[in-house]
Amino acid sequence: MTNTDCLTFWGTGDSMGVPRVYCSCEVCNEARTTGRNRRLRSSALLETDAGELLIDCGPEWRTQMERLGKKSIGHVLITHAHFDHIAGLPEWADACRWLREQGHVYAPSDVLLTLRRQFPWLENQLAYHDCSGGMEWGRWSIRPWKVCHGKNGYSYAYRFDKRAAGPAADCCSWAYCPDAINLSEEQKVPLRGLRLLVLGTNFYEEHADKEGRSVYDMVEALGLLAEVQPQRTVFTHMSHGVDVRVGYPLPTAVTLAETGMKLTLES
Repeated sequence: MTNTDCLTFWGTGDSMGVPRVYCSCEVCNEARTTGRNRRLRSSALLETDAGELLIDCGPEWRTQMERLGKKSIGHVLITHAHFDHIAGLPEWADACRWLREQGHVYAPSDVLLTLRRQFPWLENQLAYHDCSGGMEWGRWSIRPWKVCHGKNGYSYAYRFDKRAAGPAADCCSWAYCPDAINLSEEQKVPLRGLRLLVLGTNFYEEHADKEGRSVYDMVEALGLLAEVQPQRTVFTHMSHGVDVRVGYPLPTAVTLAETGMKLTLES
């Protein structure tokens, strides 16, 4: 898919997903019935001429695979070693064992170290690849950088740059940043010059104590977008504080991710 690489959202929820098992709010109840707000933990699939690359592997990995009728997947890129982004790795490894396949995990070295401590048996089936210095995926150059994750320390975001064919062609660039808040000026630099930014926003406007928070809300994110000016933005990693049926006052170039949404990454 040289000119039609695409990104498909497998999950768009925050760390608890929607509905929350304990909650009877309007959004959670709608998620249990008509289901537009039903959100599995955040992950997305990049499809290119080099093959499929899944970004994050959360606790609903099996459900996400079943929904698409997929039996196997070979490559996963991890943003950080929090439960909602890595809890599917043991199931994936077990599937690789039964299929007699080897999976490949890509992450910065400190993330891989955490995975080794938490799941020391995974490398029986999964090969780990340190992408601290970046990696190539077909014609995409992928570069990680640390971003502030508030009370949760830090996570990694990834910038994807693809040079289109021809000497005068533009570079198509996009970034995936699901878990971040209060980015420093240095951390904002890779967000400039993007055609697409996928950004985590837990609420439209969160009123919790800022010292206890870990992800932007949409109001704060709009301030960030005014600075870095991506051509298009999709908000993901949303909690039960977001109702996709509501017409939030967002610019036309900003949309909310929903499960199964597919974006073409034009070159």
